[in-house]
Amino acid sequence: MWGNSKEFSLSVSKKGKLLFGKRQTDTHNENIPKENPHNRKKNYIISEDKPFPVLTDMGIFTKEGKIAAPMYDKFRQINRFVEIVDDAVKNRKDTDGPLRVMDFGCGKSYLTFVLYHYFTEIKGIETEMLGIDLKADVIEKCSAAAEKYGYKGLRFEAGDIGGVSMNGKLDIAVTLHACDTATDQALFNAVMRGAEMIFSVPCCQHELNGQMKTDDLSLLTRYGIIKERAAALMTDAIRADLLECCGYKTQLLEFIDFEHTPKNILIRAVKRENPLKNRKMYLDEAERAMKEFSFDPTLYRLLKEAGKLPV
Repeated sequence: MWGNSKEFSLSVSKKGKLLFGKRQTDTHNENIPKENPHNRKKNYIISEDKPFPVLTDMGIFTKEGKIAAPMYDKFRQINRFVEIVDDAVKNRKDTDGPLRVMDFGCGKSYLTFVLYHYFTEIKGIETEMLGIDLKADVIEKCSAAAEKYGYKGLRFEAGDIGGVSMNGKLDIAVTLHACDTATDQALFNAVMRGAEMIFSVPCCQHELNGQMKTDDLSLLTRYGIIKERAAALMTDAIRADLLECCGYKTQLLEFIDFEHTPKNILIRAVKRENPLKNRKMYLDEAERAMKEFSFDPTLYRLLKEAGKLPV
């Protein structure tokens, strides 16, 4: 055993006598067990150590400022999303006017509030942010919370993703767990609004699973669970290629550990100059996969009808 400056020992002699000893030790003794680095507290961008009243009201933090046990996975997901956003915007240069951000399908707006807090309080960036969702009652509560906490640059609007009233240049588009083709609608609207950066974590993906047919690669469609996972992965791969066609450098990143949620892919797309031949290459790649598996993705149809795909 060790104390701060003493070493204690307990042993048994050959005659069965219990022996106890102690000696002075160097406080820097290398034999003293060190803290396991895996037990150290993770340094989250959004931390328990700093008051965040909105998340307390939403039930993510307790009144004592600790993470509520049932909400721990949600807390980790939000922080991971912010980490990925932070990595993309940390080198952003100041421009004229505020940062304009739109959250498509914001729901209860855990992420919306956290991102607004991150941009304005942590990064010190003037921000205009809009959250949109179909549920009017949820939007009413979110609007009341934004007003309560004096978030003047944050507003909410009830309605369809394609019918929002935020006009002009869009810097960042985000979507967290928009179900099935709602993710495609969000990505399409982000492209049409010229978003500089897109961050999207898809949710359930049924569209291509229902369409998936192939003669040459029937191994991928014979078993239900394999077909479901293959279709989900190909959904996001095609989305990534289509964003490349529209002039974005696109990455598919692990959003959160698979053990916490199977919805663990994040699409990060950043606008860039992309030669026409490269854009056509990505389109050809996507169309070959679509032909092989009889896919007709919503995002492809929307972009094609809008004339956004290279010809």
